Amino acid sequence: MLEGWIQIVLTLLIVVAFTPLFGRYMARVYLEQNTFLDPILNPVERGLYALVGVKTKENMTGWQYGRAILYSNVVMGLLIFSIIMNQGWLPLNPTGINAPTWDTTLHTTISFITNTNQQHYSGETYMSYASQMWGLGYHMFTSSATGLAVGIAFIRGLTGRPLGNFYVDIIRSITRILLPICIVGSIALMAAGVPETLAGAVVFPTLEDPNISQAIARGPVAHFEIIKQLGENGGGFFAINSAHPFENPNGFSNLIQIVAMLSIPTSLIYTYGLFANNTKQAWLLYSMIGVIFLGFLIVTAIGEYNGNPAVNTLLGSQQPNLEGKEVRFGWAESALFAVSTTATMCGAVNSFHDSFMPISGFIFLSNMFLQIIWGGQGTGTAYLFAYSILAVFVTGLMVGRTPEFLGRKIEKREVVLASFLILLVHPIAILIPGGIALAFPDQLAGISNPGFHGFSQVIYEYASAAANNGSGFEGLGDSQPSPFAIATGAKTTATALWWNLSTCFSLLAGRYIPILGLLFLADSMSRKQAVPYTTGTLRTDTGLFTGVTAGVILILGALTFFPVLALGPIGEAFFIAKGIG
Repeated sequence: MLEGWIQIVLTLLIVVAFTPLFGRYMARVYLEQNTFLDPILNPVERGLYALVGVKTKENMTGWQYGRAILYSNVVMGLLIFSIIMNQGWLPLNPTGINAPTWDTTLHTTISFITNTNQQHYSGETYMSYASQMWGLGYHMFTSSATGLAVGIAFIRGLTGRPLGNFYVDIIRSITRILLPICIVGSIALMAAGVPETLAGAVVFPTLEDPNISQAIARGPVAHFEIIKQLGENGGGFFAINSAHPFENPNGFSNLIQIVAMLSIPTSLIYTYGLFANNTKQAWLLYSMIGVIFLGFLIVTAIGEYNGNPAVNTLLGSQQPNLEGKEVRFGWAESALFAVSTTATMCGAVNSFHDSFMPISGFIFLSNMFLQIIWGGQGTGTAYLFAYSILAVFVTGLMVGRTPEFLGRKIEKREVVLASFLILLVHPIAILIPGGIALAFPDQLAGISNPGFHGFSQVIYEYASAAANNGSGFEGLGDSQPSPFAIATGAKTTATALWWNLSTCFSLLAGRYIPILGLLFLADSMSRKQAVPYTTGTLRTDTGLFTGVTAGVILILGALTFFPVLALGPIGEAFFIAKGIG
């Protein structure tokens, strides 16, 4: 047990040590200060700006920034849809995979342009190399860069700066941050044993019968894997994601993946501190989120180590129960990976979330309900400050202080926008389709487990889609037959059609409505005249206010989603504790 805790502590210490270095670098990139990559990238970026026709010094309003995101995402969505639907005759298809069904392609397209990567398919049997690289891999860069751009635009507005130019921000996010790290990271993963090849599957005779052949899928995995983690994408090249030995072969690759998925969301808080010239407040918020994250991690790790008492009796000395867990790395790395991937909205998995204890399911769902521990790529940091704005308003009402944030008054428009983002959009995207699916469990949901766990499966799927996370409890009939199966006569199912189309609603609502709200909120803050601090000003860079913010976050999350948590993981945990289930 001690060895597992040591692994967790050392991994988190690496992330904390990395935070100010990476956060300072990102601040220099987005403040357009000198970096060591300037001699190489300045000419490249000038060429890209000229090609796209971008006026680099032209700032956008909130609506112009949001409109640029919507237009570019529509174009990119059409690109990925056309590639997947035509993969049967496109090159780089060594196994001759035809196109998936239209609804699977639509869901995959929307899932990848929204930085969710929720997969209702198995990568090695549904997608050609062309689709994986030109379609999915390309959008892993653009969707994560879009999230980063939104986060930086929000930070600019919050600190009284113009929002900037979306096209400049997305290009610099790719050229200065994502691409350089991915080049180094992919080389490191290849050194660890992750394949990177355009050759087809390896076919060889089995040991049981030389006349029977077995095909081992491979492909250009290493470069796909690093942007999957760094960009909070999460979609696996193979069906079982980072539990596959070609995606995650050993402890070194597992460490790279955990650090990569945590690096940008954690460091972006420090970047905010540099923009605001207030690193004290940044470290206070960082500590607040870190404490909540650590608490969630400890609860999950202890739950997985102790396991189910009923199952432990059967296992005897073979404890802890690693069914569905990452048996190569043990309970500790399974728990750390699972909490990190749901906290950062990455969605990659190195173990089967459906196999975790109910208390762990409670933590995973809570991460996706709150969306700020550490949150999605760029947007998680923005949500954190939306919560802070609500905390300023609530605290100001209680103590009679002027509600201000960074010297700018918080008025009706800001409170309405923040409340709309936090209290309305996310629950609607989860609870309405979830309620419809649960009302017709046989016809629509295709739930594999009855009772509390089946309830959790359905809510988890929509929470994952709305939070742009992408991981799943699984056990749902959400996959249409593979192209190979369809070619031999398999029929599509209405249940899979429901999941593909209904989660598209959650994917779109959970991505674009909040992005527009965040940009409008940032635009409103950027236009406010800063006022000097007085004795009546409520300071936001104190431990007391940080504690109040934590209380607002947890209370609002609990009030909104506690009923579904009670009907799902809490109810299941109660029955297990009573020896019923």
